[in-house]
Amino acid sequence: MLLIIQLVLYCLLFFLMVKAAVKDNGMNCLYFYPPAFIDEAARRGLADKDETMKRGKRFMVPFCIIMLVVLVLIIAVWNRVTTFTAAYWQAVLFLVVMNWFDGICIDLVWVAHGKEWAIPGMESIPYIKPLKSVLIKRTAGTVLYFIIALPAAGAAVLAGSIF
Repeated sequence: MLLIIQLVLYCLLFFLMVKAAVKDNGMNCLYFYPPAFIDEAARRGLADKDETMKRGKRFMVPFCIIMLVVLVLIIAVWNRVTTFTAAYWQAVLFLVVMNWFDGICIDLVWVAHGKEWAIPGMESIPYIKPLKSVLIKRTAGTVLYFIIALPAAGAAVLAGSIF
C-alpha cells in the first residue's frame, strides 16, 4: 500500500511541475508539442523555434534532476532500501509508472482535453499525439527506463548508506 501512495505522490509531483510550467497557456510549454507543430508555430510567427527549444532545456534539465533526486530519496530514505536488487526494482517500478502516467494521463487525457493546451492561431494543426505513437514511444521508454534504473538504484543504495 505504501508503494502505491508513493507512486501516486511521484506522479503528482510530475503533474504539478508540468502544470507550473504550462500555467494557463500552451505557449509556455510549446517545446512539448510535436516538431511539425513547433515548426508551424514558428512559420506563423507565433514563436521562435530556437527560443522554444532553449525554454525546453531550461525546464527539462531541472525537471529531470528533481524527479531523479526525489526517486533516490524515496528509495533510500523513505523506504530504507539497502540492497541494489531491491533498489533497482523499485527504481524500475517508479520510472515505468511515471512513463506510462505521462503517456496516458498527461498526453492522451490532459493535453487532449485541457483548454490550456490549445494555442490560438494553431487550431487547424493537430497537436495531440495519436494513440499508436504514444504506445510506441512509451514502450521504448519502458525499455530505456530498465537501463536508467541501474544508476538510479546505485545512487539510492549510496544515499541510503549516507543517511
